[in-house]
Amino acid sequence: MTDPDLKETPSDFMVPVDAILDGIVRICRIATGVALVFLTVIFGWLVFGRYVLNATPTWVEQAALLLVMLIAFIGAAVGVHEHSHLSVTAFRSAVPNWLRNVFVVVTDVAMTGFGMLMLIYGARLTAFKWGSMIPLIQLPEGLRSLPLTIGGGLIMLFSLAHLLRLALGRDRRRDIIQ
Repeated sequence: MTDPDLKETPSDFMVPVDAILDGIVRICRIATGVALVFLTVIFGWLVFGRYVLNATPTWVEQAALLLVMLIAFIGAAVGVHEHSHLSVTAFRSAVPNWLRNVFVVVTDVAMTGFGMLMLIYGARLTAFKWGSMIPLIQLPEGLRSLPLTIGGGLIMLFSLAHLLRLALGRDRRRDIIQ
């Protein structure tokens, strides 16, 4: 006989994994929040420079493109982790539970594959473009695709975690497994 106090449930190892993933999401939220604030500030400077100083700061557009990439791709990865990304649940809700679970698994597998492709091809694009500079701000051109690479890796990681939680019976999504 084994001591029930020493028995570890198979999903206990997910507690520290979830804590790490939640920490990554917090960092991503801070990064995207700061990027959004900075984007607002530099566009305010653009308007002020153009209409008050009559001297348009040309670097704002290039910096804004970098910030939008960061906000979009990192924000999308956060949405995958928090189940707030764009998804259609009406169809899944209209089918029996067993089929709904199949759809959830297929969706998570597809998202894992999509994130992996974003990671691989984003990394290739980043490496390819790193040697050239973005005009007006003189930063490596590869910075434009770096958020694609990071976001893809995070989407893959978060989708794999969803699959693992689903396999362990610890899935937190409300529209599945009732």
